[in-house]
Amino acid sequence: MGIRDWPEGERPREKLLTLGAPVLSDAELLAIFLRVGVKGRSAVDLARDLLVAFGGLRPLLEADQARFCAEHGLGEAKYVQLQASLELSRRHLGSLLERGGALTSPALVRQFLTSQLRHLPHEAFAALFLDTQHRVIRFETLSEGTLDSASVYPREVSRRALALNAGALIFAHNHPSGVAEPSDADRRITQRLKEALGLFDIRVLDHFVVGDGEVISFAERGWL
Repeated sequence: MGIRDWPEGERPREKLLTLGAPVLSDAELLAIFLRVGVKGRSAVDLARDLLVAFGGLRPLLEADQARFCAEHGLGEAKYVQLQASLELSRRHLGSLLERGGALTSPALVRQFLTSQLRHLPHEAFAALFLDTQHRVIRFETLSEGTLDSASVYPREVSRRALALNAGALIFAHNHPSGVAEPSDADRRITQRLKEALGLFDIRVLDHFVVGDGEVISFAERGWL
């Protein structure tokens, strides 16, 4: 039986239109993305099979092209479509933080930084540059690789902040291991950045460490 033959209240598209996307299961949302199934399997059946094969939704969404396209029912066109959808989501979150309103939602900042950094297979160090009213000027990745004094230069960060006329910064980096707990090196470089930027009256508001399902805030730990 195809999805079109299901009762209307059980069809993923109709459920989304009637009740909203949050009520749908991972398999139902994925089925809408897939649009069609394969011979003998509905889109929902295929979605469930794929979630099992990849070990969940996140591994599927973060799979590389070769792994993604190797699964029956997927392919290059679906991979391109998925990457475009993920990038649209990241840009949507970024647009919510654009200049025009002061940052008022720590949860939104966490969500945005997670969307930018969690999926990366390598460590990346980034910053949100803010004006004196704490409105976002720009988000930039400043360094890639292990976070230490050899990869993050306070002088260069200060120079960039001055060029953007920033009044405050929020730093963030990811731990590809999935463990968000900050290291001693993380704390040392944060202190060095705070001291360097302080010479120009530029505040460091926070430093977030993004792990797998957890984001740790230096400010909440009382480290700033």
